[in-house]
Amino acid sequence: MSPLRKPRRPKSQAARSLASLIAAALDDAKAEDVVSLDLSGKSTLADSMIVATGRSNVHVGAIAERVLEACKGATATLRCEGMPHNDWVLIDAGDVIVHIFRPEVRLFYNLEKIWGGSRPAEEQAD
Repeated sequence: MSPLRKPRRPKSQAARSLASLIAAALDDAKAEDVVSLDLSGKSTLADSMIVATGRSNVHVGAIAERVLEACKGATATLRCEGMPHNDWVLIDAGDVIVHIFRPEVRLFYNLEKIWGGSRPAEEQAD
């Protein structure tokens, strides 16, 4: 291992449980193109980043509300940005960061490419 590279720390059980809880809430709210990115060793901000799409501003807001409700008792850290506009809602749940976008906004910001994952829209275009 090079001296400049940080060792990867394993995700905690709490982070895995929180990510599962959020994934279930996204599924319940009918979020589309859900992608989970492992941030271990890439960032100290969180262990995981979950990116999802809502069909409209109203759908993005409903998804965000469902995720916030699911996380209330599961984490001490819970912050939300982007409501009530609902083009892009960011939920910081401590060990897991959730981004919920409208489709056009998600394509524009391309977070999956920045953090090393592949994009669902690009996979479909191939």
